[in-house]
Amino acid sequence: MAKITRRALVASGTALALSPAIVRAQKKYDPGVTDGEIKLGHTNPYSGPLSAYGVIGKGIQAYWAMVNDQGGINGRKVNFITYDDGFSPPKTVEMVRKLVEDDQVFAIYQLLGTPTNTVVQKYLNQKKVPQLFVATGASKWGMPKEFPWTMGWQPDYATEAAIYAKHIMANHPNARVAMLYQNDDSGKDYLNGFIAGFGKQKDKFLVKTVSYEVTDPTVDSQIIQLKDSGADVFFNDAAPKAAAQAIRKVADLGWKPAHYLANVAASVASTLKPAGLENSKGIITAAYLKDPTDPQWANAPDFLEWKAWMAKYNPQGNLSDASYTYAYAVSATMRHVLTRCGDTLTRENLMKQAASMRDLVVPILLPGIKINTSPTDFYPIQSVQLQRFDGETWRLFGEVLSNEA
Repeated sequence: MAKITRRALVASGTALALSPAIVRAQKKYDPGVTDGEIKLGHTNPYSGPLSAYGVIGKGIQAYWAMVNDQGGINGRKVNFITYDDGFSPPKTVEMVRKLVEDDQVFAIYQLLGTPTNTVVQKYLNQKKVPQLFVATGASKWGMPKEFPWTMGWQPDYATEAAIYAKHIMANHPNARVAMLYQNDDSGKDYLNGFIAGFGKQKDKFLVKTVSYEVTDPTVDSQIIQLKDSGADVFFNDAAPKAAAQAIRKVADLGWKPAHYLANVAASVASTLKPAGLENSKGIITAAYLKDPTDPQWANAPDFLEWKAWMAKYNPQGNLSDASYTYAYAVSATMRHVLTRCGDTLTRENLMKQAASMRDLVVPILLPGIKINTSPTDFYPIQSVQLQRFDGETWRLFGEVLSNEA
């Protein structure tokens, strides 16, 4: 595997890999757990400018429905309580307080968004309520000394962006690069990682950066600015709706840059189809999950398992939407951690188990990518592989890139 070091960037079912036996001790519970139930809390933008991500929450609901039908977690059913926060941080604060103080959930799980997680991070850490496997790749979710109750899941944005920068330098040595980014902590993480990836050659390569707000109706004016910079490489860091608008506008302008797209917007259903599949041809992104449109996975056991789950528990779901594969894989990780807790379902033990995953493989991860954590490493997935859209599906190429120590 090729190595890229995150620390430098930040400074600048299929059978799960469960241990053969779980030690049973005297039952010990924290709020949100009984002999028959485990309550998990969650918010998601089911409405608002980022409502395309709402399918993740729906997918997670469907996953726990399957788990409950299979007997739950060590005999306990999972009560997944999810609220719509509209990607509005004040609403997230209201909903998370309700989940913790009124609903008495055991943990907050897969809360979506960088600004929305940020506004409740201190509160949850003060309350010692796990904020697990957040649905955002900001680097700050891996800071166990400062925030011991918060953990990320997906590859962090800074590392992903640095990988794009390295690929650009290797394959477009005379490139003029322009970048669109979301004006919040997630976008700034991508921007800082991109800059760090270029290193001392930043000024040679990066000629223009323009931000957008999630509430902007379009990003047309930003794309015009980027094209007018004379750039011949474009890094599109945007959520699905804005990313699709950017891809369409690039095509409308007749601009033909080498095009890199942030993984968070790489869904064929949510981004590329609305943008136009022909307009999306040739785009490169980083992947760590099997894409549901890629025919090479058609007979893979975990993909067949995922399709059967979709058919039974989410029949209205779009099989080309990668948000459903994401929901399935991250929930399989949470299932593993909860199972490992046995009958010691305390918040402290939950974090202990989350911070001791070694070479865990869950369904839908790409071959060669494993989950590893430790008390000092709160970045579960630290590997990606690049892929290119051929007009119909994503096609993987090159080796798995990692920053694992």
